[in-house]
Amino acid sequence: MSLERILSSDGKTLTIVLDDKFDFSKVQEFRDTYSEDIDNVATVVVDLGNTEYMDSSALGMLLNMQKTLKEQVSEFQIVNSRPSVAKILQISRFDKKFTIK
Repeated sequence: MSLERILSSDGKTLTIVLDDKFDFSKVQEFRDTYSEDIDNVATVVVDLGNTEYMDSSALGMLLNMQKTLKEQVSEFQIVNSRPSVAKILQISRFDKKFTIK
C-alpha cells in the first residue's frame, strides 16, 4: 500500500492517508500528495491510522509540508495515531504545531 490522497468534494480538505511505514523512503511521494490541485485547500489532514513506524525524517516531512503550505492552509490535523506513533508526536511536541485528534 502506498500513500492515498483524498480531496474533499468541495476541494477545501486534503486528506493524506499513510501506510504502515512513514520514513525517508516516502519523501517524494509525500511531497507529491500536497503539491498538486490544492488551490482551495484550507485544511490538511494526515491520517496515521495505518502507520506503525515513524522516524525523524517523517517529522521533518510534516514540518516541511506545514512550512510550504502555511500561507494557504489554515489548519493542519494529524488523526488516528496509534499509541506508539502518538508517543513520538507527543515527545516531539507536535501538538504545538498541529491539531492532533
